[in-house]
Amino acid sequence: MRAIWTGSIAFGLVNVPVKAYGATEDHDIDLHQVHDKDGGRIRYERRCEVCGKKVAYKDLDKAYEDGERTIVLTDEDMDALPAEKSREIEVVQFVPAEQIDPLMLEKSYYLQADSKSPKAYELLRRTLEDTEKLAVVRFALRQKTRLGILRVREKVMVLQAVMWADELRDATLVSPEKSPRISEQELKMSATLVEQYSSDFTPEEFEDDYQVQLQALIEAKIEQGEELDTDATFGEVGDEGESGDVIDLMEALKRSIDGRKSKTAPKSSGKKKSAAEK
Repeated sequence: MRAIWTGSIAFGLVNVPVKAYGATEDHDIDLHQVHDKDGGRIRYERRCEVCGKKVAYKDLDKAYEDGERTIVLTDEDMDALPAEKSREIEVVQFVPAEQIDPLMLEKSYYLQADSKSPKAYELLRRTLEDTEKLAVVRFALRQKTRLGILRVREKVMVLQAVMWADELRDATLVSPEKSPRISEQELKMSATLVEQYSSDFTPEEFEDDYQVQLQALIEAKIEQGEELDTDATFGEVGDEGESGDVIDLMEALKRSIDGRKSKTAPKSSGKKKSAAEK
């Protein structure tokens, strides 16, 4: 695995050399677009609106429109920005984990010690673990200044990008003007249902159903071609959950609780009780 960034963490006067690696990867099946008439591959061209010629990536610059003019920014212009030249992850404060809104979290990177003496890295990692705090940091990556947090996962420090405050939209924009009335009984039954579904989170137990089904579809298409019968492959799928019918909330809660009970109830051993047990 190749490092995508090399620099250092500035922790007060302590300097921690690190390499950053992408902590996540996409598992989606790669698809491309084709013409539905003949299956021909659809490709997108970078074509100049002035001269009409196709343009290579190496000949592309960025530009800003101010309403009257086009201000062209070359790679040299972008590289000259002080923030872009920085190879430092600056620790600015330590905060409790609950103060970071998960909605603000973005891409994650594993940080590996980039030094023959990884003591500074180990010191910061242990400090984060012992204090149970997150380090708020500032850093520059891929022509963008970012806010982030440092935390520990499985003895490795993780850098996680955080959205700037003005990038997060106000939730009140979609909140209802008037909240509907919820009875105590409805709340109690809803809490009971939550309790029945409660357990420790084990992400390994879940899989991407869409990608599994897409792979099955591709394999079936390879075997059967255009004669593919999707109902035979997947079974008939109804429009579940798309009905406009209004259901009784209490009745739905009762049925949900009863259904969950039947799924989690211990199975009978099949042994008959003795007279003494009766």
